[in-house]
Amino acid sequence: MVQSRELAARFEAYSDWRRRLSAGISGLHEWLSQQELADAQADLKIQHLLERLHQDKLVIAFVAEFSRGKSELINAIFFADFGQRLLPSSAGRTTMCPTELLYDPTRPPSIRLLPIETRAKDGSVAEFKNYADEWVTLALDLSSADKMSQVLSQVSQTKRVPVALARKYGLHDDGGNVLAPLSAADQGAVDIPCWRHAVINFPHPLLQQGLVILDTPGLNAIGTEPELTLNLLPNAHAILFILAADAGVTRTDIDVWQNHLVGVDPATKAGRLVVLNKIDGLWDELKSGDEIEAEIARQVKNSAQTLAIPPAQVFAVSAQKALLAKVNGDDALLAKSRLPQLEQALSEELIPAKRDIVGTATRTEIRTLAATVRSILDARSAGIQEQLAELRGLRGKNQDVVEHMMERIKQEKDLFERGMQRYTALRTVFTQQTNALYESIGLETLREAAGGTRKRIEDSPFTKGVRTAMSDFFATIRGNIEQSAQKTLEIHDMMQAMYTRFANEHGLEPFTPPPFSMLKYQKEIDRLERAYNVHFNTLWNMVSKAKFTLMKR
Repeated sequence: MVQSRELAARFEAYSDWRRRLSAGISGLHEWLSQQELADAQADLKIQHLLERLHQDKLVIAFVAEFSRGKSELINAIFFADFGQRLLPSSAGRTTMCPTELLYDPTRPPSIRLLPIETRAKDGSVAEFKNYADEWVTLALDLSSADKMSQVLSQVSQTKRVPVALARKYGLHDDGGNVLAPLSAADQGAVDIPCWRHAVINFPHPLLQQGLVILDTPGLNAIGTEPELTLNLLPNAHAILFILAADAGVTRTDIDVWQNHLVGVDPATKAGRLVVLNKIDGLWDELKSGDEIEAEIARQVKNSAQTLAIPPAQVFAVSAQKALLAKVNGDDALLAKSRLPQLEQALSEELIPAKRDIVGTATRTEIRTLAATVRSILDARSAGIQEQLAELRGLRGKNQDVVEHMMERIKQEKDLFERGMQRYTALRTVFTQQTNALYESIGLETLREAAGGTRKRIEDSPFTKGVRTAMSDFFATIRGNIEQSAQKTLEIHDMMQAMYTRFANEHGLEPFTPPPFSMLKYQKEIDRLERAYNVHFNTLWNMVSKAKFTLMKR
């Protein structure tokens, strides 16, 4: 179990590095305050930086069709030290709703469950997280593994409802492509998940240090679980895509991989690991060890070629045997399960990459802050040197010194008052431009555009009307972003002129305010539009998918 300990040790080292970094930034802030070098802007910047470090999470998502062993893999990697399965794992489907495993010290150990009935309301899962009364909360008894398992089994619960109700929740369309009748004797009913989303708050050491695990329902599952699952994936720092070792890459696997995991941005392949699970199904006592190894190697090679990734990103494992080996302390079986190689990849690639990202962002912020402080110190130094030169020139001329100082104070007072007048005028203009900017990209503007589009889709009886509504929506949002980009450029130019004039009047070093780029928002709209074109903007999808599903997405 060396690799398991190494994974925990590396994560602990990352958390310790993050704590030391936060302590260093706090010390810097204290020193700046003592030296009167921290203005309101610097205080706000440091506060935001410390909050980001404190709330920093490392998100790992487990994605696959059902019955690929996702939950078992999570149990084997993270929870084997409990001596039994923490997450439910058995034949068939065990995770019926997206499940987040994390630790929030402000909440007791518990599982929070969002009822499936909330799908009839407008609102995303993220929005519902702000309303505790919408969730069902069940406490976790940490002293009893059996009781915990019983409570956590809620994520696998389903219930039978009429087709009409399932359709209301967006879990069934007229073509029957999402749900199917249970049996000939039950043609009017279908099974749906009891819960829309689950959040497990559990004091595991890795979760306490900021790890967040996403256990997803099967991507070929009934209902709109894929829709819910795929909304979470963009926020994951790494995704483990689990396949069956005996079947390899299926058609559904390819569709999910290309359309949802790497199809839009091939650069994201670096954060994707593919797991060929259940290699114990290939352990055949009638075959030699070399033959079994060759068969596993062939499956790894074929899977890598099909998904267009290096074979080094494909790991063949047996999660069930690995869990059994860890519980029983069987090092030989653990090595045979090959899970240590996957754990090593997570510890050596994922965590250092996350540290590099956080470190780069922090260095950028600190360098900007240092440049501001340096400008303040340079201004102070220049002012002191100027005053010192004047005093030396007036040495021995007390009356002249007093008169000169009085005149200098009067000039500085006049200069200050003129500066305040200009500042007030510029602040008024800045406020007006900022308000105009909010009108272009504010949340209310976005809600109005989305609401208008939903209404047009609801009222449109034909595919063309739906397509036109969506095209107009993306065009409107893109136009608002372009308009906002122009406004931010105007604000930047105005601030640049103000800084330049201030620097010239006071003999300061020239300072260029950092520009605000709308590029990432433009790219996000492009990504959403591509996703819409892939999943909906085809004749077949427009005909086969219910308008409810489109509007929810």
